[in-house]
Amino acid sequence: MSISRSARASAYVAAVFLVVMAARPAAAQYAPRYSPTGAGNAATGETYHVEVQAGLWDPSPDMVFSSEGLGILPTSINGVTDLGFTQTRFPDLRLVLRPAKKHKFLISYIPIKYQATATLTRDIVFNGIRYSIGVPVTSTLDWKAWEFGYEYDFLYRPRWFVGVIAEAKYTQVTATLSSPIDTEYTQAKAPIPAVGGIVRVYVLPNISITGKATGFKLPGSIRKGDSGQYIDVDVYGTLNFTDHIGAMVGYHSLDVQYQVQSDSGDFTLRGLYFGGVVRF
Repeated sequence: MSISRSARASAYVAAVFLVVMAARPAAAQYAPRYSPTGAGNAATGETYHVEVQAGLWDPSPDMVFSSEGLGILPTSINGVTDLGFTQTRFPDLRLVLRPAKKHKFLISYIPIKYQATATLTRDIVFNGIRYSIGVPVTSTLDWKAWEFGYEYDFLYRPRWFVGVIAEAKYTQVTATLSSPIDTEYTQAKAPIPAVGGIVRVYVLPNISITGKATGFKLPGSIRKGDSGQYIDVDVYGTLNFTDHIGAMVGYHSLDVQYQVQSDSGDFTLRGLYFGGVVRF
């Protein structure tokens, strides 16, 4: 999927900003320090017990879904080409609780919502109801994405660490189509287990690059007619002005697929995000 011109420009500005800010501090300002969390000679930004991150995510939407009703086979509906969904920014909120050097509890929440009105260019069948070509349809996709996880950094050094993550992702997706004739909706919600890993490296004493990936796959062979997949990849850089305040820029990819009998969904969101971080 392509990234908009404004998003590319913002990324370039952010990159220049990181380089300029990194070049300014004197080396003595970031000399090795003792860490109260036990890290020893910790880099800037690694001496905390509570971390709060807040940002704006600007993903490109790619989504196809279907919902059967009344025994009538559904149409695979494209949220962009059929319903007119467009690229939208969403808040991205994260909380890290760090009781000890290698142990972290993770909570994140992204309230995703698309809404549009479009005139159909083809007939579609949703929840057993036919929406005919030329009919104006108002559509809403409401996706609440929660994550609750535990991270163990089994390799921890002053300027880098490697860890494993176990998560429970709670996903609730509600799709609603409304026309002058009828209104129908479908909903899919479930807690989804996921496992993965995280790597962070400090390229400078106050600048880090982090890569995180978690996922889960339910093969169709386990439960006849049902299958699913959840893949979450996040790569970001952090500029730490002090131990307590920093700025972030990253790229987040979220891919969710499910098949439950005749209902299905394939949702992919990928894009840049920008934000800040506060630590205590």
